[in-house]
Order: sequence, then C-alpha cells, then structure tokens
Amino acid sequence: MTRLILASQSPARTKLLREAGIHHEVLVSDVDEDAVQARYGVTDAHDTALLLARAKAEAVASLPDAEGALVIGCDSVFEFDGESHGKPYTVDIAKERMLRMSGSKGVLHTGHWLVDCRETAADVNDGETAFGTGATVGAVSSAEVHFAEMSEKDIDAYIATGEPLHCAGSFTIDGLGGAFIRKVDGDPHAVVGLSISTLRDLLGQANVGITELWTQNGSEAGSE
Repeated sequence: MTRLILASQSPARTKLLREAGIHHEVLVSDVDEDAVQARYGVTDAHDTALLLARAKAEAVASLPDAEGALVIGCDSVFEFDGESHGKPYTVDIAKERMLRMSGSKGVLHTGHWLVDCRETAADVNDGETAFGTGATVGAVSSAEVHFAEMSEKDIDAYIATGEPLHCAGSFTIDGLGGAFIRKVDGDPHAVVGLSISTLRDLLGQANVGITELWTQNGSEAGSE
C-alpha cells in the first residue's frame, strides 16, 4: 500500500483525512515557524502558508521513518484587514482579533506541500521497479470566511474554552467556533486546515490516485 504521512499534529487534519477514508500516518515536524518566517522575510499570508507547509513537509521527509512514503505538510494563515494572523496563543490577542472580526470577513489560506520520498528509477538497479517521482510540489487553497455578529460575552465564553488560542485566525469551523461563522466562500476543508481536493491534485502530480489511499472501512486511517 502507498504510504501517506501527515506532517502535522493537528487533530482536525487527522480527523478530516480519517473521515475521508484516507489511510495515513502522523509524523510531527519540529519546525520553528517564527525562525522560518524570519529567515525568508515572508509577510504575505498566502505565501507564508505555503512556505511553512513546505518547511514542515521537508523536515519530516528528511527523517528515516519517511523513507518510501509520501509526505504532506500543511499550514494555515488567516488574512484580515491586510494582516497575517497565525495562532493567537493568548487571551488578549484572541479577544482583540475576534472583536474586530465580528460581523466582518477574512480569507483563510491553507498551504499544502507534498514530498515524494519513494525510490525513483535513478535509485534502483536495472530490472527493479521504482514508483517514486521525486516530486516536491505545493499549492494553496483559500476560502473567504464571513463572521456573524459576536457579542463580547460570546467572545469571552468562546475564548474561555481554550479552542481559539491554538487556531489560525482564532477560530474553527469544525468545532465550537462554527457557531460564529455565517458562511464560507470556497473550499470549507481549507478552513479546517487541509483541502482534500488539493491533496488529490498534488498526489496526481506524483502519479498517485487518491483512491489508492482509501481504506475499505476507514478503521485504519489515522494510524500512527
């Protein structure tokens, strides 16, 4: 079976893949996101999402456990009022952002980067079969998120749950935060953090059909 490794510790991404019936393993990178951004000086939300996704995928692809597998790295960055918003981490930052977001809209960019770590024809002896393409490809899936009006009481209650503190843009669509999202223009999976259709396109560039990763009953997806 073709192996897919998710280079992310995000429970939402793992759940999304599992529910889509996509067999995968999880191997978390130790990428320092702030250091990567400082090194390349990227400030645009779209490009930052792709840069960090690539950094995570390549870090995991370099590990021995990734040999013979395909590695997908993802990262999400929220663009609001011309600013790039990652995870807020603190209550004060989350509240300030959400008060501004109330009744407004922004764009959630999710970068995807796929690295094919399987052996290529150049890696094997004559007569042996190689399936690897050497592909290292990426794409960004973006969606416009429209927020409902949120009272300060609602915002305080939501932040008190802890959910928005570790989410790009200070919100989720697949959790408690979904109550405050009025509509999404674009791929809703991108707002969760991994676009299944984008993954399909990237896999295709590595000559892998996404149906090759489907499990028969979904019970094996998300194994670690």
